[in-house]
Amino acid sequence: MKRFNYEAKDLSTGKIVKASVQADTESAAAKLLLSQGFTPQNITEASDDGGFLAKYTGRITTKDKVVFSRQMATLIGAGLPLTQSLRTVHDQTENKKLQAVIDDIIAAVEGGKSLSDSFSQHTEVFDNVFLALVTAGEASGTLDQALKRIAIQQEKDAAMMSKIRGAMVYPAIVMAVILGVVVFMLVVVVPQVKKLYEDLGQTLPLITQIMVFVADFIINFGWLLIIFLGIGMYFFRQYLQTEGGIKAKDSIKLNVPLFGVMFRKLYMARFARTGQTLLNTGVPMLDMLKISAQAVNNTIVAASITRAAEKVKGGKALSEALKPEDYILPFVPQMINIGEQSGKIDEMMGKAAQVYEDELDEEIRSISTAIEPILMVVLAVVAGGLVGAILLPIYGLVNNVSV
Repeated sequence: MKRFNYEAKDLSTGKIVKASVQADTESAAAKLLLSQGFTPQNITEASDDGGFLAKYTGRITTKDKVVFSRQMATLIGAGLPLTQSLRTVHDQTENKKLQAVIDDIIAAVEGGKSLSDSFSQHTEVFDNVFLALVTAGEASGTLDQALKRIAIQQEKDAAMMSKIRGAMVYPAIVMAVILGVVVFMLVVVVPQVKKLYEDLGQTLPLITQIMVFVADFIINFGWLLIIFLGIGMYFFRQYLQTEGGIKAKDSIKLNVPLFGVMFRKLYMARFARTGQTLLNTGVPMLDMLKISAQAVNNTIVAASITRAAEKVKGGKALSEALKPEDYILPFVPQMINIGEQSGKIDEMMGKAAQVYEDELDEEIRSISTAIEPILMVVLAVVAGGLVGAILLPIYGLVNNVSV
């Protein structure tokens, strides 16, 4: 089916409406608009314009998705028709790429598709959790509540990731500054010390000779080093896209010193929060496990959840199925076990998620506190080495002159 942009008069309100619709031909689009109470004034086939840069700009952020979900929940909860809600959100959205996606959704809905089917045409924007919750909300007649839960889920996940990135930003900045200072000293200061010693016919100390060798290499072959680093980074990124690379990256995240515990708690919070949201909306247990395994965004943890799902499918309780898994922290099956006994698994998963989110906050603060003295030691060692390499030869010259 093709997409047609149209300008039409709404017979119920008398207002001019501009939107898009999906149909096989222009005449079919006109008939569809007439059947929906619109008098078409102009219909043109939409083109895939935007140019080369449009493909790589205008990214749809998590904030855009949260605002979209909340606005849709409010409008649908207020009793507005689905297409009118979508058009209202479209007009309030500033992101051009998201506007284009909403145009496609409106066109699909007007063409007779369900909202979940319309969303599923844009899996690059709406993930499996989003689609499952919308499908469950449509089936149960609680679409507005499902969209609210989606917004809450997205906000909590984005907040956790933001905190983790924040914990990593400070050490990254400090290390970048240290590297910049080292390169500056090697390229600018060390060669001057070398020249001074050569003019006086003196022998440099060993530590300064090493620094001079490194400085000469950077000055003479720095361009070659940059090329090799660029090629290495390219192939490393390609490797990370392979199955083996993804598993290796996920394994490092779970076992790296300092940050490993933090990532494990992040994945448990994400699993428990996603499970709570899905079960609370009416998604079946096995579907919940399948979607949650994808939502954790770690192949090793996902494999643990998938193995547990197979055991649940065979008749085992979820808490018992999760217990033997190494990367499922013990508190999760314990809380689920309480939920199984009380008939409130979703509520217990929500409490487990809250516990891990709180612990994650504390873990991030602890790591940030621990990293600062470590970085200070590294900075002191690097600075001491540079100062020693530069000042030792100068003191040597002064002593020779005094003698």
